[in-house]
Amino acid sequence: MTDFQTTEQATDVVRETATGSRRLAGIAFVALSAQFMTAIMLAAAMAPNYDFGGGAISDLGVFSETALLFNTSLVVVGLLNVVGGYYLYRGHGRRWLLGIFAVAGLGAIGAGLVPLDAGDLHGLFALLAFVFFNVQALAMATRLDGAMRVLAALAGLVGLVFVVVMVIGDSGNTAVFGPIGHGGAERMIVYPVMIWLIAFGGSLLGTDDAAATTVEGSD
Repeated sequence: MTDFQTTEQATDVVRETATGSRRLAGIAFVALSAQFMTAIMLAAAMAPNYDFGGGAISDLGVFSETALLFNTSLVVVGLLNVVGGYYLYRGHGRRWLLGIFAVAGLGAIGAGLVPLDAGDLHGLFALLAFVFFNVQALAMATRLDGAMRVLAALAGLVGLVFVVVMVIGDSGNTAVFGPIGHGGAERMIVYPVMIWLIAFGGSLLGTDDAAATTVEGSD
């Protein structure tokens, strides 16, 4: 066997490993967002007298009928985000990106383990998740190309704008919420980035060339 053949085989192994890692990341991101969007939809329908516009999403973690579903779903979101971020890291090798995924995941896990009625710590974890899931989208926009870059940037920007709206509203100026209320503002923080994660995860599950482009573009 020539040196050229050995090198070519080694390259093929590396490529296959990278492709496998991207696909695992894609599975994690699609599962993360699909299960969470489904869980909060079902919980909102199940919770008695739930105020969709005026209430917080985390209220779903307090009702006895929905607490287990919602809080478990939040923990799963955090775990899958860390797992997906790790497998993505194996392709791009940027520790700072992995750190953002990890912090966002930690926020979701903490918010699930410490429900809204358990004290102020829930609010800190929730804010961490709100901020860093959207920062995560903006950070990935620096690694993506084409429409996926635009979608990542838009999702992250919209989410962070509504983080500011929520902070202003919760500080006493509730008029900033407008007709969508606190609940609508929170959903504008969460929904865009969840939709992006489904799209991004799907792209990682696509063709090898497309997946490689999304995470290995030039700096």
